[in-house]
Amino acid sequence: MGGVSTVDRAERVPKQDRSRATRQRLLEAAVSCLAEHGWAGSTVSVVAERAGVSRGAAQHHFPTREDLFTAAVEYVAEERSTALRALFPEGAAGDRHAVVAALVDLYTGPLFRAALHLWVAASNEEQLRPRVTELESRVGRETHRIAVELLAADESVPGVRETVQGLLDMARGLGLANLLTDDAARRERVVAQWAGLLEETLG
Repeated sequence: MGGVSTVDRAERVPKQDRSRATRQRLLEAAVSCLAEHGWAGSTVSVVAERAGVSRGAAQHHFPTREDLFTAAVEYVAEERSTALRALFPEGAAGDRHAVVAALVDLYTGPLFRAALHLWVAASNEEQLRPRVTELESRVGRETHRIAVELLAADESVPGVRETVQGLLDMARGLGLANLLTDDAARRERVVAQWAGLLEETLG
């Protein structure tokens, strides 16, 4: 009878775990590098060194630089979506101020910095642009869907969809302002104002 022996199987599982752990370290290192050094300063070699793996191991997981960085931003975007859902495991219970604050927080961390560098690079790199455009479209749809759920927004009502989209555009703008200065005080006032506007608009 053919098949895989118990020893072979036992060896393969830890190897798969190690491979998964290496991939995750590379993705996290890529996002950190992109947020701190921008596209020009974030090479595969720099990321591999930061992750504590060889360049060859990095290229085994991600053959090109574009593969690495689009996967990295997608990975953290998914992590942030998971974290956002985890903030309200039973739903937001009508606390729209908390939802607005959580959505704004999405755009003020290292993910947004990394994504911004990727957008700038994509505007100049033909090879990167379609991949980043597709990724951002997917992430944007997911964030919009989460926002609609958490705000209990009825998008069949005229203007509601645009209001939710406006909220996300505003959050992105606050994230952009935060890149240059700590904008926390102004951000809190804007969040409070938007929460009030949403109560009026969404009912």
